[in-house]
Amino acid sequence: MAKAEAIYGPSIQVDPAFPYYLNRTADSIAEEIGLAGYRIVHYFVVNENRVDGELIDAFRRRGMAVWAMTLGNGTYSTERFPAEWPSWRMELLKEPEDGYVRLSPFSDGYVTWKKEALARLVRDYPFDGIEIAEPYFPEWDGIRRGVYGDVGPLARRAFRERYGREMPDFRDPARPDYYLNDPDTYRAWVEFRVEAVNGFLDELINGAGGVRAARPDILVATWSLAVDAGADAADRLREMQGLDAAAMIGRVRPDIHYLQTHWPDWIRGDLPPDYVTRYKNFVDRIRYFHPRIPLAVQADIGSARGMVKGGEWLDAFRRTVRACGFASWTAYEYHIGGYMYERPPVPLRAVRKSDGTVTVSFSKRIDAATGSDIRRYKLRTADGLRPVEAKWTRASVDGNRVKLWADSLPEEPFVLEIGGVADTPELMLYPPDKALEVAPGTCIGVSDPEAAELGSGGMTG
Repeated sequence: MAKAEAIYGPSIQVDPAFPYYLNRTADSIAEEIGLAGYRIVHYFVVNENRVDGELIDAFRRRGMAVWAMTLGNGTYSTERFPAEWPSWRMELLKEPEDGYVRLSPFSDGYVTWKKEALARLVRDYPFDGIEIAEPYFPEWDGIRRGVYGDVGPLARRAFRERYGREMPDFRDPARPDYYLNDPDTYRAWVEFRVEAVNGFLDELINGAGGVRAARPDILVATWSLAVDAGADAADRLREMQGLDAAAMIGRVRPDIHYLQTHWPDWIRGDLPPDYVTRYKNFVDRIRYFHPRIPLAVQADIGSARGMVKGGEWLDAFRRTVRACGFASWTAYEYHIGGYMYERPPVPLRAVRKSDGTVTVSFSKRIDAATGSDIRRYKLRTADGLRPVEAKWTRASVDGNRVKLWADSLPEEPFVLEIGGVADTPELMLYPPDKALEVAPGTCIGVSDPEAAELGSGGMTG
C-alpha cells in the first residue's frame, strides 16, 4: 500500500474486544467499516499477546490500511504478561483504581518487554503502521487531584542517578523539598519527565531490536495531547504530563503526528464540533520546528454517556478538521458514536451471488432474529412496481449482513423491499430502551457479482 494512502484521509479507531464485534466474521466487520467510508483503521491492541490476525487480513483485503495502536503508559490487560510485571508499576500520589494498570518508563524490565512485544507484533502481523498512544505521565492537574506520577522508587532512583539529588516531594507543603519550595529541583524534574517520555518512545521505535529494526518499512505515528485551556496549555501539559510534541517528533522521527483530545475537552457534553480550532497553539508550536510533518487530530465520540457525539456533530467536526489543514482525523471508537443510537439500519448493498443467493449488507450490525426472518424481504421488479414470484427458503445473519436463499430467482433485474429489520441495542456501549428498524418499504437494487465493489458508499472526507 502506498504511504499516502495509509496517512491521509479520514480514519477510525476499532477496539475488537467490544461485544459489537464478537460472534461475527472478520469480513463482516471490515465490510461495515468500509461501507462507512473509512480507508484507514486504527486497530486498538489492548494486549500485544492477543491480536486478531483474521481481522487485520480482512481489512487489508478490502484495500484498507491498518495501524496497530498500542498504549505506552500502561495496559487494561496483563493476561500472559511475565510474572515480574508488578515490579514495573508506576506509583501515583493516589491510586485511581480505574481498572487501568499504569507502568513506568523508568522500569528497564518494562521497556525491554514492551520493545520486544512491539517488534514481535509488527513481525507477526502485516500492520501498515504502528503508534504508541498515551505515552505520557498522569495527569492533567494531577498534583492537586492526587492522580500524579510516577513518584515511586523507579522514578526516584532514575532521578538520583541523572541529577545526583532527590526528586521533589509532592505531598507535604511544609517540607523544604516540596516541589514549590525548591524550584530548581522542580525544573530539573520537569525536564527529566519530558526526556523520559521521548526517550521511552525512541527506544521502542528506534532502539536496537525495536520496531524499525524488525520492520524497516513500517509507518510510525507519534501521539500527544491537546486541550483547550488557554494560551499556555502546551506549557502546562509539558509540566504536568511530560509532553513536548515538537521534541517528541524530533526524537522519534514519525511519519505523522496525532493530537489526542484530552479528557477535559472530550468529556464535555457541550463540546462544539469546531473545538479543534482552539488547538492552534499546539499546531503552531509543532509547525515552527517541523513544518512538513503531517498532523492529525483524534476525537472521542462516545466514551461517557453524557458526551456522546452524534452524526451531525461528527460531520461538522470532519469539515473543521479539513478546513484546519489536518492530514487526517480519527475517533474513538467506531461503534460508540451517536449515529449508532440515532440512525436506523439501512441496506447499502445487495449482491446476487453465482450460487443463487442474495447477500444484503446494512449500515450497522443487525438483530439475528429479525434479520433472518424471510418475511421481511420481498422481491419486486426493477422499477419497484410489481412483485416478483420467488420464494425465500432461509436466511442467515452475519454482523451487518444477511444471506438469503431462494428456490429460484428471476433472470431479469429486480429490487428487494425490506422492512422491520432491527439493529442490536444490547451490543451498544450504553444500550437504549428500544431497537431501531429499517423503515417499511425501503428498497434496494440487487447487483450481480461483477458489479459489486468492496467497501463502497458511506461518508468521505
